[in-house]
Amino acid sequence: MTQESVPITILLVEDDPGHARLIEKNLRRSEVTNQIIQLGDGQTAVDYLFCEGEYSGLERPTRILVLLDLNLPGLDGYQVLRRVKKDPMTQRIPIVVLTTTEDSREVARCYDLGCSMFVTKPVNYTEFTETLRRLGQVLSIVKVPNGD
Repeated sequence: MTQESVPITILLVEDDPGHARLIEKNLRRSEVTNQIIQLGDGQTAVDYLFCEGEYSGLERPTRILVLLDLNLPGLDGYQVLRRVKKDPMTQRIPIVVLTTTEDSREVARCYDLGCSMFVTKPVNYTEFTETLRRLGQVLSIVKVPNGD
């Protein structure tokens, strides 16, 4: 089986259920058909990615892409990003930061920690849906390495 034939799983880490629904809905409208797994906090995301805690024994997908909010309860997005990027087992997983901040220092911090892309979630609904439509277009062509 070639890398292209192994589907990419999208891990959506978003604590606001309304935002999570809107993100998934608009990605689907952009014809993103990938499996989307929604998790609501940073610790659960780390557990999932490292097959720890409630995900102990789980065989996580070999090709995964993370959509990560920064403002999460417990472990925040920065802590998740730092943990994933410092471990050789997970450092190649692409992480798209998807958050409301536009602060250039926060953008720089995320790139310094190893994020692949930083996308600001607009507050305006129309702009929000357009941003997600564009993100869906990008996700439909992005290449993701195998996780092994």
